[in-house]
Amino acid sequence: MKVVIILPALQIIRDAEKKMAVRFQELEENAYRNQAKVLDAFKKYHLRDSHFNPSSGYGYGDIGRERLEDIYAEVFKGEDALVRSQIVSGTHAISSCLFAILRPGDRLLSISGRPYDTLANIIGQDNNIPGTLIDRGVSYREIKLNQDGSLDYEAIANAVDINTTMVLIQRSRGYSLRPALSTEEIEKMVRRVREKNSSTIIMVDNCYGEFVELREPLECGADIMAGSLIKNPGGGLAPSGGYITGKEELVETVAYHLTAPGLGKEMGAFLTNKRDFFQGLFVAPHVVLQALKSAVLLAYIFEQYGYQVSPRWDEARADIVQAVLFKNPDEVLQFCQLVQGNSPVDSDLTLEFGEMPGYSDKIVMAAGTFVQGSSIELSCDAPLRKPYAVYMQGGLTYEHSRFVIKNLIDTLIL
Repeated sequence: MKVVIILPALQIIRDAEKKMAVRFQELEENAYRNQAKVLDAFKKYHLRDSHFNPSSGYGYGDIGRERLEDIYAEVFKGEDALVRSQIVSGTHAISSCLFAILRPGDRLLSISGRPYDTLANIIGQDNNIPGTLIDRGVSYREIKLNQDGSLDYEAIANAVDINTTMVLIQRSRGYSLRPALSTEEIEKMVRRVREKNSSTIIMVDNCYGEFVELREPLECGADIMAGSLIKNPGGGLAPSGGYITGKEELVETVAYHLTAPGLGKEMGAFLTNKRDFFQGLFVAPHVVLQALKSAVLLAYIFEQYGYQVSPRWDEARADIVQAVLFKNPDEVLQFCQLVQGNSPVDSDLTLEFGEMPGYSDKIVMAAGTFVQGSSIELSCDAPLRKPYAVYMQGGLTYEHSRFVIKNLIDTLIL
């Protein structure tokens, strides 16, 4: 008679960590190099505690705001940057770029497949929402991915022409199982676009991708990129906001849109102390490391027990998101409930799929976070549609993620 030995959850995790030791070392080395890059930027601009002070009214002469934007531009290799608490989300940051730069009659081409749900609403291809890009006279087309989720480089090359005003690249996977785009792939995409039209503006949605690799999209030839401060670059400390960085004239154009033509970056008060924004950026490489180690551990454990995961634990990563596939919505909900129940905030809430602004499907979100909606903190979410996948991201500390994964093993696997 065959004896089946069932290991306790913590022993399963310890055994997994031994197998993943080399992978963890690679991630730690990347974090070290990214931390050095961030520190160099802080040193270059001689940060002082006086830069943390809030401002009021118009925000004229806010030296702390100016220093924060200088440091962001330096870290991400942009000519200029716009970093504001008034940008309410990553979608808002990206939307600001699109509406500022594109004019009626311009052509927008998404070359990484269909954009994330909230961004698709802004474009307006499948809705009648007033004020979308299409409603304002911008034409739109998207290049479908290959069946395996890879980029169709031939279709990209054929689609870009003299009339292509802007190309949009979404680095992260969104609610899909296609791989996140590495900076190497982004660089290849940029080359293909430049070969067909050197004046096309290349914009990257960089949400969930900051500090995952050693390079950022601007270093690969992109013209402008945007993201959220309650994701990777805020380090779990920034209470709100978004950033935009890239070519100086493009950032200026977006600033005119965000405030008013002729005013731009010169206005915009920071009503709260800026220390959390500076310190959040400083610790961001380390916090992203915690999120990546958490994702790798989750992928390893669930793959070992027969679940389909994306990416696999030993695959290269270009964002912090980890997808796990389940058979039905009930399993998805159970996973999310376990994450919520082991969160530091709102751990006693019961989750359900529900309507959310900007999404076509019902969504469940486990987000027991200190900053509402923060997805650099351990969180997960899922749309109510096939394939039934949970998308987990974040983790301020690997130890918290380890504890949550132990409970997932105890409940879902053992």
